[in-house]
Amino acid sequence: MKSTELYKKETNLEAYNNSIPTNEYVKWLERKIEPSILTWIKNMFKHAKKKEWFAVYFVIDIHGTISKPDYRKTSKEIIYYPYAKETLQLLSDREDIVLILFTSSYPEEIERYNEIFKKDNIIFKYINENPEISDTKGSFGYYRNKLYFNALLDDKSGFSPKTDWKYLYDYFRTTKYRPNKEWLMKYKEEYHK
Repeated sequence: MKSTELYKKETNLEAYNNSIPTNEYVKWLERKIEPSILTWIKNMFKHAKKKEWFAVYFVIDIHGTISKPDYRKTSKEIIYYPYAKETLQLLSDREDIVLILFTSSYPEEIERYNEIFKKDNIIFKYINENPEISDTKGSFGYYRNKLYFNALLDDKSGFSPKTDWKYLYDYFRTTKYRPNKEWLMKYKEEYHK
């Protein structure tokens, strides 16, 4: 929704007053309706930039998050929520974003889903694991029993697939943020020595 439409809807006024107080109010309204996952992702990128981390890790569930749930063992298809496919394609195109499929599906189901994702140009680098971040590599935590991630997209964690994908799509389609390719991975943390 455009800022002017948002202002008119919230205030029941027909005209948009282009003044500093009105613009500040509209910014507040936009933050108010922005889903918390998008707010988190923006903050995560700010943190990664401050720490000079190149890669960030997105852990993403299938059922109820990417695809409308289909628990039948005989039919394995992806019924994408609006903007899920397009957003995941944008994320797959970025070198700095590592997609991790987070699912309780059976191995043969995962294989079928992965075929569909690859056909749709959606690339999950890992499934239910993140071997890039571990205590054996000198990372900043103990990750033998928990995989490391920066953002979790899962209906069980509050992600709303019917609305949140559109916000993420708009953000990733228009964002200019790209980390410096010279930045290191998350292996050099001083505070755990």
